[in-house]
Amino acid sequence: MTASNPIVPGEVVTVAPGVRRITAPNPGVMTGPGTNSYLIGDPDGDGGLALIDPGPELDAHRDTLLKTAGDRLRWILCTHTHRDHSPLARALKAATGAEVLGFGVTPDDGRQDETFAPDRALRDGDVVNCGAVRLRAVHTPGHASNHLCYLLEDHGLLFTGDHVMQGSTVVISPPDGDMQAYLDSLEGLLTLPISRFAPGHGFVINTPQDEVRRLVAHRLKREEKIFTALAAAGPATLEVLVRSAYDDVPERIHNVAMRSLHAHLLRLERNGRAVQSAGQWQSR
Repeated sequence: MTASNPIVPGEVVTVAPGVRRITAPNPGVMTGPGTNSYLIGDPDGDGGLALIDPGPELDAHRDTLLKTAGDRLRWILCTHTHRDHSPLARALKAATGAEVLGFGVTPDDGRQDETFAPDRALRDGDVVNCGAVRLRAVHTPGHASNHLCYLLEDHGLLFTGDHVMQGSTVVISPPDGDMQAYLDSLEGLLTLPISRFAPGHGFVINTPQDEVRRLVAHRLKREEKIFTALAAAGPATLEVLVRSAYDDVPERIHNVAMRSLHAHLLRLERNGRAVQSAGQWQSR
């Protein structure tokens, strides 16, 4: 992984030829150093620029993006509609007239950007011609059912949004988040010509295949720990199970860990290894 300097919100950093990262000033437990927005296109040319993940609706981030892109912003692509990734699309479109693209809105689970209204809905395999570059949409449900990654063709650089984050695992929050879909989507990345990941949070990842295999192994190992805890506890609630299944993470983030715990339990239930009744879970 590339991590030579701290990520500073508002700084314009070149991460690949024609690709600049600008991180929003929204650091936190769920966002790490902040949400990464990526400007794609020749910074010294006169052609249009594409933006992947405009980010949260923060004036400072909006102003930095507009100052950097100027009047060249033509395309705004969103990986998904969580509120730290897509809300700023509306203000940027109003300021520049850029076309907004994405999968579309998912059923409301309390975490979605309900203002998101793409001018063009994308599906798996769709190609967006952004001047001299092509971005191919890759549907990667799991973290969110409407999640898209974008492959910068001829460069092998995949913009992963929240499908893969550097320095942290991804939270899977049912009902929109689905653990089986997430694992399947990760495995699907191994079939693509990817040389690097540009994540929605953190630094560029230079070993993408190794990272995918690490994430899958981590999830399966966690699931076996959950199953062991479930078998030992007997009928138990999420609040009880998280204490033993996630005893290796700080208690202050157990409320977040319970979301992924729930997603793992639903996968165990689907595979006939767990059953739930009236909020209580037990092994089978």
